Amino acid sequence: MDDTSAANREPISLDEALASFDTLWSPRIVTSVNDYDVRVAKVRGEHLWHAHDDTDEFFLVLDGELFISLREPDGERTVRLPRGAVFTVPRGTEHKPHAPGGAAILMVEPSGTPTVGDRHDPVPAHVDASTGHPLTP
Repeated sequence: MDDTSAANREPISLDEALASFDTLWSPRIVTSVNDYDVRVAKVRGEHLWHAHDDTDEFFLVLDGELFISLREPDGERTVRLPRGAVFTVPRGTEHKPHAPGGAAILMVEPSGTPTVGDRHDPVPAHVDASTGHPLTP
């Protein structure tokens, strides 16, 4: 049994999970559901333009406010997600999350999905280009 399976057998406090790290734009995997990771992250400032060609990306804002700019067939727009809001970025849609005042978010993505997608702008130093990190107590 791997660590993720063991973690699924006990409740997980999202507040405690978020308190266990300070790195921005560096998601922690809190649990898994089938072949999907449930990740939490602290964010502030801008991420980068990127797209996930084969999967949608689900966002839930736990605290603060998140904006997601989208490049869609009809043009560019930005959605605002206050605390408690959810939004799904459709697969293949270029998007750029940003949180000027900071936010805590929860994301659901297939396990192994890179945080910078399949296509992306150059990765700035403050963005963790990974597939998420295990949550450490």
